[in-house]
Amino acid sequence: MRDVKTVRGPHAVALALFGLVWFSCVWFGSWEFNPNNATRLFAAIAIVERGETRIDRYQSLTIDKAQFGEHFYMDKAPGMTLMALPVVWGFKAATGGDTRDYVIDVTNPKLGRFMAVRQRVAVALGVAILTAFASVLLLDLATGITGSPAAGTFAALGYAMGSIVWGWSTTLFGHAPVAALLLIATWAIWRGTSTVRDFGRWHYPVMAGAALGWAVVIEFPAALGGVAIGLWALWRAWGHPAAQRWRVLGVAVGVAVVTVLPLFAYNIAAFGTPFRLGYSGVVGFNGMQQGLFGLTYPKPDALFGILLGTRRGLLWCSPVILLGAWGLVQLIRDRVTRDLGVLCAMLVVIVVTVNASYVYWDGGASMGPRHAVPAIPFLAIGLARVWAQWSGRWARAGLMGLMAVSMLLNFAIASTDVFASEAYDNPVWDLTIRTMVPLGLFRTLPNDFWGWPGWRGILLYLVVALPALWVILRWTRDAEAKLSAS
Repeated sequence: MRDVKTVRGPHAVALALFGLVWFSCVWFGSWEFNPNNATRLFAAIAIVERGETRIDRYQSLTIDKAQFGEHFYMDKAPGMTLMALPVVWGFKAATGGDTRDYVIDVTNPKLGRFMAVRQRVAVALGVAILTAFASVLLLDLATGITGSPAAGTFAALGYAMGSIVWGWSTTLFGHAPVAALLLIATWAIWRGTSTVRDFGRWHYPVMAGAALGWAVVIEFPAALGGVAIGLWALWRAWGHPAAQRWRVLGVAVGVAVVTVLPLFAYNIAAFGTPFRLGYSGVVGFNGMQQGLFGLTYPKPDALFGILLGTRRGLLWCSPVILLGAWGLVQLIRDRVTRDLGVLCAMLVVIVVTVNASYVYWDGGASMGPRHAVPAIPFLAIGLARVWAQWSGRWARAGLMGLMAVSMLLNFAIASTDVFASEAYDNPVWDLTIRTMVPLGLFRTLPNDFWGWPGWRGILLYLVVALPALWVILRWTRDAEAKLSAS
């Protein structure tokens, strides 16, 4: 049995962290008529209102669509639409509201409000919960591998609030949920294989299988990361008794298969076959005909743009996250954490390589490289090692300063517009900092639904968030001191 740390993420810190991250994702919003948001919500509305997957009635309002014969469909994997279904159904049952009551026009404010309310609630009950839950598990994992609650908190804040995960967690896009689900599966396997006692607990393989299966239902490329995590799970389980090992792995695989079944059910309902994908009928994006649905081979210029480019590079919108790469190297060099470090490095390489191989690698209207978001939690794991090793006073001050800059940048992005126009060479600076923030163009709950002007919604957020952040940091310091004294 390999040697592992037994220190857990402090429970009080975990509860406060969950609340802050969830609140921060819910308080801010994104444009309901963004084509990527809209096509998913239109599909959910069509299923609830008419019992069909066709979005013919709404197809003029989104460029993200597929056409088969005379009919139009959502061109995405169905996971986010299926997650929104209970919300759309609940509003239908409670209010009787129906899009047949509205003129289908992007300029119709009543239709906009209809869409916005349902999207906000779907995000609050889906994406925001997943991101908040994943941040708590990252706190526990990072604390466990370093023995430091402070390192765990540093990593968790870097993931959830110091990166573009925050902004993308205000949308119905699949990137942030997939990032959370891959991290949830990783935590479940890491924790579930750490001791003989934990290996016998069934909730760990159930959690891992469900997370990996649903990640694929949300975004098909998640299957590549899922394979890497599955092989890592097999390696971690190899030292346990064979009979128990195969039972546990069988449970994980069985749950994953069951979790993927809604994908095939949707495909049968939409296309009459479980094996047709909406991507095969994409309208208006000719690049999708290259390679496998737009995937060819990694381009050096795209790789540079994803990491360092001023238009989409992680350096300019999530600078603290890139430090995680150094931390992963240190995890790999340590015998105890080597396997986890290798897995994290593999997942980062897989996600970034796939992104750099995609013909539309920059994500269109996007703040940061949105297709690379699933790599962020695994870079964040490396941040914990950076914090643990850079223990000098000035080094820690530098890390805290860089974290503060990253959190402020992503606070500005999440509160204004995560859909940065392709017209900006440096959207973080030119669009967010120089334009939207000075003009008070914020998308908070009070701004969007209560008619509050400009900065009032931001000030109310800060009244809640800053004390919560202070509590997290104070409780983390107390937990660190308690460990040092024991």
